[in-house]
Amino acid sequence: MFKISLPLAVIAGSFFSVAGSVAQAADLSAVPSGSYTVDPTHAYIHVQYNHLGLSNPILAFDEFSVDMNLDNAEPTKTSVAVDIKTDSIITGSDIFNQHITGEKWFDVAANPAITFSSKSVTANDDGTFALMGDLTIKGMTKPVTLDVTINAAMNHPLKKTPVVGISAVGNLNRSDWGLGANAPYISDEVKLEIQAEMFKSE
Repeated sequence: MFKISLPLAVIAGSFFSVAGSVAQAADLSAVPSGSYTVDPTHAYIHVQYNHLGLSNPILAFDEFSVDMNLDNAEPTKTSVAVDIKTDSIITGSDIFNQHITGEKWFDVAANPAITFSSKSVTANDDGTFALMGDLTIKGMTKPVTLDVTINAAMNHPLKKTPVVGISAVGNLNRSDWGLGANAPYISDEVKLEIQAEMFKSE
């Protein structure tokens, strides 16, 4: 597992519908099974919430890793692990960054990482997948489900390496991880999105 520095989206309504707009049944036979890691120039993790009904801010994490063990014949046997550095959060404001990394929120000094570890994958009728796993924030582990679309799987035309593009989205309640301060003025429900191009490991 390695770390990447990047800006897990973009505009409230349309951003979180991106995954649903792409082809939903990519042919995985074009790539081999095995371990895949993130392309450091094409991966994003974002979180979005509602503020007083006035806006839908989007926060990003700049340092994280994503690792996938792909089974191209039986995708439901695939596993995914995500590791995020909490102090890499980007809010667009130095003051807000200091606030959200402090003890009231992510408390990054005591909780340097957010992790996700998949437990099962279920195939949906439309060609997408339900990725179920454990999300750990501030030492608390809760189950979450992400809706995953395989955008494409191919031999990369430039790098000549097997690559798989995935989009994963899900909703969660921040209060489940001790982050419920200021609700309902700040929405308890937040949207999580991961966009990642995964290269076959050597």
